[in-house]
Amino acid sequence: MAVDPSGDPAVLLERDDADPAVAVLTLNRPARYNALTVELKGALLAAVTDVAGDDSVRAVVLTGAGKAFCVGQDLGEHAENLEKDPATAFDTVAEHYNPIVTALSEAPKPVVAAINGPCVGAGLGFAMAADLRIAASGLKFATAFTGIGLTADSGLSASLAHAVGISRATELLLLGEQFTAEEAQAWGLVRRVVPADEVLGAALELARKLATGPTVAYAEVKRAVRFGAVNELPAVLAHEAAAQTRLAATRDHVAAVGDFLGKKQPTFEGR
Repeated sequence: MAVDPSGDPAVLLERDDADPAVAVLTLNRPARYNALTVELKGALLAAVTDVAGDDSVRAVVLTGAGKAFCVGQDLGEHAENLEKDPATAFDTVAEHYNPIVTALSEAPKPVVAAINGPCVGAGLGFAMAADLRIAASGLKFATAFTGIGLTADSGLSASLAHAVGISRATELLLLGEQFTAEEAQAWGLVRRVVPADEVLGAALELARKLATGPTVAYAEVKRAVRFGAVNELPAVLAHEAAAQTRLAATRDHVAAVGDFLGKKQPTFEGR
């Protein structure tokens, strides 16, 4: 397997200068449009796991260096793996893609995807695993899997269907046609579309707002949405009731109720 000649970290993990409670993860292989090599996938999983377990981090921004967010699997590396052993060429799905999507989805803090350029295949799966998305105007998305004889991975068969409905998700996955940031916004896939040079700033602004909020409650919201997507109403109601009971004992809730009654703006500590 070819080793990246740059010697730079495959993923940058930095703190926002304006608010160190916001962590910024940057896929850092711009010359390859952040195509997913084993090196990059391993570094991303480690970085997401790190910030997810760090209590000082209260919001996360995920973005890409250079002109792309992420164009999916590095097909050169994939071709090498197919030649070596087709039976194990897709071990990366279980070893890398699934844990990355799980870590992003289950991180107990909000994750904002700053989609600065093309977002394809598993790159789209990672963006959909984030909680909110800001996209650059005019950028192109695509599922792309059927174009090389594959089905979806990285959770897209579920995340797209939940976001845009079964009919449109099936269309996007079957045809693999490109769609724009503006179309994605109209379908509800992204929160905002801004000029490319404003994407990171807009995502940081949103993450800073989230970092000052009730992050324990945000974690419960994320769990509730995932649970509600796959369970019947009686189970959902029981899940919500248990979550409210847990949140009732938090300092954030007790203090916020007092602030509300005292006509003051609440301040949340994430506890």
